[in-house]
Amino acid sequence: MTASYRFRVTGRVQGVFFRQSTAETAQRLGLDGWVRNCADGSVEGCARGDPAALEDFHRWLHRGPPAARVERVEWTQSDDLPAPGFVVRRE
Repeated sequence: MTASYRFRVTGRVQGVFFRQSTAETAQRLGLDGWVRNCADGSVEGCARGDPAALEDFHRWLHRGPPAARVERVEWTQSDDLPAPGFVVRRE
């Protein structure tokens, strides 16, 4: 059984290796999905995988990498089916 979630993280999350750290954490947990920077300074993405791994990932998003200062995490169940693997999008 798998689940998919969309997420948006606000705070000091750009310029602190948030996207790369997010991808590394997701890959370690065996999740599929993507992450990207947004014009408003937030980071957004989609993650799909085992519910227990998604719980660990969600907890990690509240901390982020050491230089980040996470203020808020929006976490919404989704019907998205991302491609296999977890990638950093540079759009």
